[in-house]
Amino acid sequence: MPMTDPIADFLTRIRNGILARHAEVLAPASKLKMRLCELLKDEGYIAGYDVRAPEEGGAAELVVRLRWADPRTNAITGLRRRSRPGQRMYVRHGTIPKVRSGLGIAILSTSKGLMTDRAARKQGLGGELLCEVW
Repeated sequence: MPMTDPIADFLTRIRNGILARHAEVLAPASKLKMRLCELLKDEGYIAGYDVRAPEEGGAAELVVRLRWADPRTNAITGLRRRSRPGQRMYVRHGTIPKVRSGLGIAILSTSKGLMTDRAARKQGLGGELLCEVW
């Protein structure tokens, strides 16, 4: 059965991994999820990610290494999916929200690819507001 919202599934897997205090999280790989991981790594929310080769006709897997400050504290304290398949959320460059007064990031899908809210404001681009991380 096909998945209707792979981004929400990916964010939920990360959230569940944090709550269960796992070191790594597995998810089906895609170019969009790899770009999300690149942005999260650049901003310091995850330690890194790898793509695991498919086994005998299966799909490739994305291994996300979570970043822990100590055994109880994760770099990510919250994740929120903003634009959903049932209700898309588009923003102009002047109306991009600041997450937690600038302490978090919003990830947008723009005409120049995925980027953080700061990069989109700097380039004067709007787009679909995918998620917020803090």
